[in-house]
Amino acid sequence: MSVRSTPTPRRVKRKDSNRFDPTPQVDLIIIHANELVTLDSRYGIPRVGKEMKNLAIIQDGAVAISGDYITFIGTSEELMTKIPSNKKTIIIDASNKLVTPSFIDPHTHIIFDGYRENELEMKLAGMSYLEILESGGGILKTVNATRKAPLTRLINNGRKILNKMMEYGTTTIETKSGYGLDTENEIKSLLAIKELNHDHPMDIVSTFLGAHTIPPEYKGKNDEYVEVIVSEMIPRIAKEELAEFCDVFCEEGIFSTEQTKKILLSALKYGIKPQIHIDEIVDTNGALLAAELNAVQVGHLLKSNDKGLEALKRSKTIATLLPGTPFCLMLKDFAPARKMIEMGIPIALATDLNPNCWTESMQMIIALACYHMKLSPAEALTAATINAACAIERQDEIGSIEVGKKADIVVFDVPNHNFLPYQFGVNLVSKVIKNGKVVVDFEKLPK
Repeated sequence: MSVRSTPTPRRVKRKDSNRFDPTPQVDLIIIHANELVTLDSRYGIPRVGKEMKNLAIIQDGAVAISGDYITFIGTSEELMTKIPSNKKTIIIDASNKLVTPSFIDPHTHIIFDGYRENELEMKLAGMSYLEILESGGGILKTVNATRKAPLTRLINNGRKILNKMMEYGTTTIETKSGYGLDTENEIKSLLAIKELNHDHPMDIVSTFLGAHTIPPEYKGKNDEYVEVIVSEMIPRIAKEELAEFCDVFCEEGIFSTEQTKKILLSALKYGIKPQIHIDEIVDTNGALLAAELNAVQVGHLLKSNDKGLEALKRSKTIATLLPGTPFCLMLKDFAPARKMIEMGIPIALATDLNPNCWTESMQMIIALACYHMKLSPAEALTAATINAACAIERQDEIGSIEVGKKADIVVFDVPNHNFLPYQFGVNLVSKVIKNGKVVVDFEKLPK
């Protein structure tokens, strides 16, 4: 198995506010994009408020790529005038197509075994998430299957999911452990993530979520399990460098705000950065805690109160909204995205892919964000790219099409960004470029 190394960016002196001088060898060119969505960082990182609608679009846009990195952006006329190509240069004609930064999915759970398709009928019969959990379903059913699965099976399961994600335009994800819930199985899950990050073209950011729920052997002994996380799991994970982030499912009846704080403060001592699942089912004042700890990102926020949202506004925390989750749970309420945008809170979007909410498609999430949370197509695209990069602290590398950044780009077979939520339920991708290489090409399929 080969291990992928990350090269040093080939940055050259900035010529003006938009461009660096290109490197001599141009490996790939995209020309004649009907809309080239750049999300230029001059308009804010992360984008908040009204700036979320500013996609910094170039009509008849063009991009030049050398190696892994973008070396030119501008119009097609400028590119053809200034950028030399050769016989080896790959040229992609994006006429009548949309070109954007590739999607970043900053909240997923791809490491698991077993299916829970039978729970759909339970939901249709009116059972709540917590009722399904209490009946032996939900997370605990997945925990049982995941504990039994060998490492190779978890890796193979994850690889299938990553392949589909990439086909839908995602090239970087964050993913979590959380279906092991004991030291050895949490380590096994994190090792699967590490192996996939080495082996798969997708870039994967690893998060430890041992505090996903209380395992059956600790039922009624929540504090004892918290002590295992703090005294045993976190030190070992830190020593083996298996996670960049630590997450907690802060929810009534699972982990209290006090227990959540204890876990995350312990993680911080070991250099593992905090993020939190908050206020999904009830308001636990999770938003206030996230702001206090300056969590990098928080997920869900369906029930967060105004005081908590005000605190988030004053913090540097990204609010990662997961419209697929209330959709799958058949809830009436979605996160108050419009209120957050008006308050100036930076929001990102993610799939929350897990056995209860199984979609690999950020295109689907963009559609749900528009139809159920009233985001505009431009706001949703911003939340799925540059703001999502901020949610995993990768905004200097990915999330926008700018010279010096990684060439992670999607060509969509639609004329403009409004089609992303408008033509829903299908895959609109034409090509996906990861680190300057075409990794998905649907135009090569038989017609």
